[in-house]
Amino acid sequence: MKPKPSNYHYIPLHQSAGMKTYMFVVTLKPDEDGWRAFHPNLEHLGVSTWGKTQEEALHNIQEVLEMIVEEFTEEGKEIPVTAGITITEGPAVIVVR
Repeated sequence: MKPKPSNYHYIPLHQSAGMKTYMFVVTLKPDEDGWRAFHPNLEHLGVSTWGKTQEEALHNIQEVLEMIVEEFTEEGKEIPVTAGITITEGPAVIVVR
């Protein structure tokens, strides 16, 4: 039996002191070969990936989001703030239950 899908997970991307903390709500959905992880409002930027397990899909989507944040930061662009994205100044704590 496949595990019941968890629809939302918070993946915090922490940066050094004085920087911003980005939190993205991502969606996990089972597919034929494993799990798909994506951020619906940023899929047009390539924020979508896959993994054989939920954990692998979450790991992969974190890497994708880190690359997007790094790219936008290097280019001096702001991450588009849409539903499911929280940006804070300084450190943050995320609790998932």
